[in-house]
Amino acid sequence: MHGAEYPSWLHLREGASPLLLCMPHTGTWLPAAVEDALHSPWLARKDTDWYIDRLYDFAAELDASVVRTAVSRTVIDCNRDPSGVSLYPGQATTALCPTTTFDGEALYVPGREPDAREIESRRREFFEPYHRAIAQQLGRLRMRHRQVLLYDCHSIRSHIPRLFGGELPQFNIGTYEGASCAPQLTAAVEQACAASGLPWVTNGRFKGGYTTRHYGQPAAGAHALQMELACRGYLREPRGAVDSGNWPCGYDEDFAQPLRAVLREVLGGCLRVLWTPAAPG
Repeated sequence: MHGAEYPSWLHLREGASPLLLCMPHTGTWLPAAVEDALHSPWLARKDTDWYIDRLYDFAAELDASVVRTAVSRTVIDCNRDPSGVSLYPGQATTALCPTTTFDGEALYVPGREPDAREIESRRREFFEPYHRAIAQQLGRLRMRHRQVLLYDCHSIRSHIPRLFGGELPQFNIGTYEGASCAPQLTAAVEQACAASGLPWVTNGRFKGGYTTRHYGQPAAGAHALQMELACRGYLREPRGAVDSGNWPCGYDEDFAQPLRAVLREVLGGCLRVLWTPAAPG
């Protein structure tokens, strides 16, 4: 599965550095059959990780590889366990094929939610090619480097009471409680976040999704880390409830630039650890 063999909705950049960026939630595409069953396209796109691909477009300067899907997370969430097992038992979350928004609003017209057969079909059509691409890129990079890092890129609104209390820290680092990433890499990310003066946390509400947990194998030289950003750091996020008139707001490069600078330091710090002869492993 190379080049033209990738489906049109799967965007790939092959770089040479030991860094792979994954973007499972930036997509907004809704197949017609799915859109027809929804209450509204806006509601289905409400929880998109808006503009994350633009926020990290400097990754090309680092010669990082990128795997990104254009498919909306409402169609299928490529960062959920395909078996359907909850990543956060006992806490509110969304499923492999979500039927509610983060705020608990129903996505589908009653009776038109995806059944087991439809979920399986979406898994084969969208989930599997996305993860096949990730596995292939990691394999390619591991042939070139002793250590590689999968950096999973995410963002979320700063206030979602159903998912977490209060205001989310600006930087939410997830390493599956340290199991998916060597401490030297985690420390490099933490240091860059701390230097920004903005609030950050490691393995707080977000400990890393399926991608981080599945591919992070530090003992084998494959590290994985999730970065969940609060949207307010790079978007003029509405202070109150969001609606179709105020969300998503536009992307302002000048407004986003300070956070982009921090993220450059984050990824640069990771590369310094990966390139050093004393790299983990």
